[in-house]
Amino acid sequence: MNQYSDDLNHSQYRVPAVRHLAWMCQAPQLMSPSHRFILAPHLPADLATRLSAWDADPEKGPDLLTETPPRRLGQYFESLYECLLKDLLGWEILLRNQAVRADGLTLGELDFIVRNPANQQVEHHEVAVKFYLGFAGAEQTPPLWYGPNARDRLDLKSAKLTEQQSRLTEKPQTRALLHSMAIPTPSRSRIFMPGYLFYPAGQALPPPATMPAEHLRGEWLYISELDRMTASASLPDALRGQWAPLMKPHWLGLWQQDIEPEQQSVENALEMVRSKAIPRLFAVLEPVSGEHVWRETCRFFVVPDSWPID
Repeated sequence: MNQYSDDLNHSQYRVPAVRHLAWMCQAPQLMSPSHRFILAPHLPADLATRLSAWDADPEKGPDLLTETPPRRLGQYFESLYECLLKDLLGWEILLRNQAVRADGLTLGELDFIVRNPANQQVEHHEVAVKFYLGFAGAEQTPPLWYGPNARDRLDLKSAKLTEQQSRLTEKPQTRALLHSMAIPTPSRSRIFMPGYLFYPAGQALPPPATMPAEHLRGEWLYISELDRMTASASLPDALRGQWAPLMKPHWLGLWQQDIEPEQQSVENALEMVRSKAIPRLFAVLEPVSGEHVWRETCRFFVVPDSWPID
């Protein structure tokens, strides 16, 4: 089922970066209400028109639309966010990815220092895109939410963002650094962290208490579970159909492709889970009638049986 609003159908765009920008403009965040930067009030009324123009002729849009994206998803996401602020919202980027140091030690890094044109106030923005899998061990109530790399965890990341990264501008070293660059002290800090929560297939798991009800969802299962379900023809209905392994940076937004999914790529990805113990993300695809396109209907992680032990 398509979880996205019909207000901005990001799957209509053929240029990946345009599709990803559209996704960012409406994707729910994985943060508590008090810390989320809500984009909606700042989006231009002609957003869909502008994105459609970029999609039709990306050479006339920002350079990001035609550049080869970096391999690191976080780096690509930050570039998308800069494009969103500067080219769609008209905000001024005063500083990006600036380390703050003292006595040879790095105290942190400022993701963005920006100027809001609505009030000319300088703001500090911290951004991330995250994918977390719910895990309920025998002693864990409530469940913990781990990244595919289990060193990452939702509660720890949220605490770091709210208690450390977003408060970096309160430090005298940061204020001295900004002053040396003739940048005013930001009047506020904001956090922007969209993403997905993946629930264990076939299990009822409560979401984190602070999570918006409309958050984006997927499922996850162990490789041995998948092998057993496949052998007994008992796959859940949501996972039946044609699959495609998703590669970064295409974890953002609904995946679509012009050719029929190829089974060998799926087998190769599953073998990486078995032999290398690397979690892999897959999309279930269905053909779109009359469009010669295969489009994602749901997504899921397959993880090694040792996960989340890293």
